[in-house]
Amino acid sequence: MVAIRVVASTSLTLFASTSSASCYYQSLSSIFTKLQFSPIWDISFAITPFSSSSSSRRVVKRMAHSIAHATLGLTQPNKIDPPKISFAAKEIDLVQWKGDILTVGVTEKDMAKDENSKFKNSILQKLDTHLGGLLSEASSEEDFTGKAGQSTVLRLPGLGSKRVGLIGLGSAASATAAYHSLGELVANAAKSAQASNVAITLASSDVIPAELELSTASAIATGAVLGIFDDNRFKSESRKPALKSVDILGLGTGPEIERKLKYAEDVCSGIIFGKQLVNAPANVLTPGVLAEEAARIASEYSDVFTAKILDVEQCKELKMGSYLGVAAASANPPHFIHLCYKPPSGEVKTKLALVGKGLTFDSGGYNIKTGPGCSIELMKVDMGGSAAVLGAAKALAQIKPTGVEVHFIVAACENMISGTGMRPGDVITASNGKTIEVNNTDAEGRLTLADALVYACNQGVEKIVDLATLTGACVVALGPSIAGVFTPSDELAKEVIGASEVSGEKLWRMPLEESYWETMKSGVADMVNTGGRQGGSITAALFLKQFVDEKVQWMHIDMAGPVWNDKKKTATGFGISTLVEWVLKNSS
Repeated sequence: MVAIRVVASTSLTLFASTSSASCYYQSLSSIFTKLQFSPIWDISFAITPFSSSSSSRRVVKRMAHSIAHATLGLTQPNKIDPPKISFAAKEIDLVQWKGDILTVGVTEKDMAKDENSKFKNSILQKLDTHLGGLLSEASSEEDFTGKAGQSTVLRLPGLGSKRVGLIGLGSAASATAAYHSLGELVANAAKSAQASNVAITLASSDVIPAELELSTASAIATGAVLGIFDDNRFKSESRKPALKSVDILGLGTGPEIERKLKYAEDVCSGIIFGKQLVNAPANVLTPGVLAEEAARIASEYSDVFTAKILDVEQCKELKMGSYLGVAAASANPPHFIHLCYKPPSGEVKTKLALVGKGLTFDSGGYNIKTGPGCSIELMKVDMGGSAAVLGAAKALAQIKPTGVEVHFIVAACENMISGTGMRPGDVITASNGKTIEVNNTDAEGRLTLADALVYACNQGVEKIVDLATLTGACVVALGPSIAGVFTPSDELAKEVIGASEVSGEKLWRMPLEESYWETMKSGVADMVNTGGRQGGSITAALFLKQFVDEKVQWMHIDMAGPVWNDKKKTATGFGISTLVEWVLKNSS
């Protein structure tokens, strides 16, 4: 459970139910009777924990026949009891604050000292005076200069807190990402020290414009929530974090910040959900289990969501030959997921679609991934686009924006190898009638997205954003932390990139160079599914463009780089907060 409260004239409590999705199936052995995929963190402000409805149980039961036997390796996720964290925005003298760690976010400018080696910054000067000069002395010895990512935690007597921490914000802290990082670093310090309560303040909070105080506090809280989260479902032993409360000092109090933190927690719940989906191994998260998780969102938030899960026969009726060609080799059947959000009241003025690539595992098919750097062992992350879409759905289900209808679409399947599988040289036909010569079975994501995009356009939407871990070429071009965006619409580019600047996620617009389409022409079909090595991410985007109605504004986001943090060996939840911000920009 995660509880957030803002201390002012009133307080508001947030609970998170730790429910576990149970997927029932007929087992070949009497030993196995059910699979519990994961405990999903439902984070929302409420008076009581949310409990599963009877409609949710009915959805699970209806889908039971289609969920594959996910018992390979006998792996079942452990249940996690999320830590209960209370956030409070307070105005209090730092020297008087009592707790385990008092942390101060500092820029390089804040760390400037006078000719007597004393801090010039008034906040640091005050703390240092009560510590007898030990803070300035220790920071010099530790060579702490306030650079971004630097942190030092010192146990010094003289304050109400047991420890004092300095967290570097870099040359100037103005971006959302800097404050996210501050919250995460404080959470990491709390985990290392097994601290139960910490406080966060800024050395230069007085220079933050009043209109940015709410977003700054929200970004810090978001970083702390995500920083304290460890996905230990698949470890036999794990240590629970001791952190119980975080006080945010000097950034105001009152109902406005309560609402802002409520929004931050709704988004965090979606990000954590998305992380858990990507982290789950392919022997646990099959296409059927992914579909069940999507249906559970619609069941729990049935006031604003409906779900439609299409099986193989229904996809055949819609002539989705491109998608079904990819899925043909797997023993786990494909599931085409369509969630629809409609506001609880008011007129719908805008219709949007979010489309996510949903390859729960990608072997490469007959063009199997081999050799150093192929990362076949990480191909569980190839459904990162679908995790972003479903994570956004979970967050928006709680936020409930008005005036906008949103369709969440995922063509979930696996790309495997078998006698029934798609072969290099095969010609497949997408649901818009266009034919594709498959010259590489490892360029499969675009084949599934082709039918998903056609389906999205048929919903009568005005704008589509698709997200996919599509090409290694985009990672080569932009590295591991920036996603490439491709769109012919300047208006849509401005909207989505603007949303990413609010969320703190990094996007970079790439060219849609039409002349490169020459490399995608086939002698026997309308097109091939991959061109040469040069401009690989551009030709992939041009391929997707063939399946989008010209009247629909469309953007493709290639998130192959930022979907995974290789250093931390965990999913990032990338894309979710940007999608939520974009949907809200289109709401009334």
